[in-house]
Amino acid sequence: MIERYSRAIMRDLWSDRNRYERWLQVEILAVQAWEKIGAIPAGVAKRLDKASVDPKKVEDFEALYHHDVLAFLSAVGETVDPEDAKYIHYGLTSTDVVDTALSSLLRDALEIIGQDLSILRQAVGDIALKYKYAPVMGRTHGMHAEPTSFGLKALLWWLELGRNQDRLAQATERMRVMKISGAVGNYANIPTSVEHYVGQALNLQPAPLSTQILQRDRHAEVIMVLALIGTTLDKIATEIRHLQRSEVGELEEPFAEGQRGSSAMPHKRNPVKAEQISGLARILRGFVIPALEDVPLWHERDISHSSAERILLPDATILTDYLLTQMTRIIQGLSVNTARMKKNIELSGGLVFSQKVMLALVEHGMTRESAYKLVQGHAMDAIEDPSQTFKQRLEQDSQVSQRLNLQQLTDLFAIEPYLQAVDEIYQRVGIEP
Repeated sequence: MIERYSRAIMRDLWSDRNRYERWLQVEILAVQAWEKIGAIPAGVAKRLDKASVDPKKVEDFEALYHHDVLAFLSAVGETVDPEDAKYIHYGLTSTDVVDTALSSLLRDALEIIGQDLSILRQAVGDIALKYKYAPVMGRTHGMHAEPTSFGLKALLWWLELGRNQDRLAQATERMRVMKISGAVGNYANIPTSVEHYVGQALNLQPAPLSTQILQRDRHAEVIMVLALIGTTLDKIATEIRHLQRSEVGELEEPFAEGQRGSSAMPHKRNPVKAEQISGLARILRGFVIPALEDVPLWHERDISHSSAERILLPDATILTDYLLTQMTRIIQGLSVNTARMKKNIELSGGLVFSQKVMLALVEHGMTRESAYKLVQGHAMDAIEDPSQTFKQRLEQDSQVSQRLNLQQLTDLFAIEPYLQAVDEIYQRVGIEP
């Protein structure tokens, strides 16, 4: 991932140096395990503690070998006594090291993302609680529907982020596996005790069964969960973008001092951060197909998945981390214009209360079909000719006045009934007692 869309903590985690150091950690732990069962002379593992790996050296050897693990072994071997070096990679196949180290890297990356997600969800929850009773225009098909609470909008995001937390935790746990089981996964040249020793040291579980590799449905699940997280962020960003439009003006993402919105138009305050999230979420979703296609491989292993994973696993985790932190900044600095929300509810001249009027007429003796037709007729007339409001037209209709007095009709144009279930909803979803 380019530096523009990545944070240092994740760049460092996925750096070549850190990857090779994880490989070396696995190799030395395996030597320790061999020593414990007496297959390697005592003291080798301790002397290998001084081993190091230079990414440039690995690169030089790989240009010669065209094999990254062999290049790594040669680079490491130069830093220790040749007699000790011969026990590095003893009984192992390349993927024993690569997949085990990759699982440890992914686990750490997903734990960072889990922390990011928790911080964002807290910020969204704060918004939901602060604006619990703030009336806002609910919209369907982009059109005014009925009033609702802005807190409920944020609460919906809070709930979805919680489901993403659950998915992430499950995928992280299924990714907390390793394998040191040899070329086809049957322990032909290495005892299971070596695998258990290395796994315990790395806080990873040996996979119940592997081939030469860990099975890639685990990695695909991770990518799909990250894509879902990105899609939730896109959903939130899209709502913010719509509500920041000049004609709406209900929300605005943070606009920093000294920030400029346009090279040509000094008045512009564009939702550029939210738009960035929507754009980059497309990249995350794009990783899903190659991740799924990495699952079916030839027999006990081919290498077609490897090249794709070198891009998609680091990039997907780095990008998810970036998007979560960016969305947290937006939410924490979000401007919520409740006065504009109230004004927008009033914009239609009461049309948004049409269902309340229709149901009241039904309750007072009209058929639903007749009530719908009457209310719709006045609504359409008010849209065509706003010189008389919807409510004024209803007041002048004898079919309405026969069933509803003026106070009853006026009460139907109140906001409070649209917020009457808010407390129950908040309690039901568990954000407050």
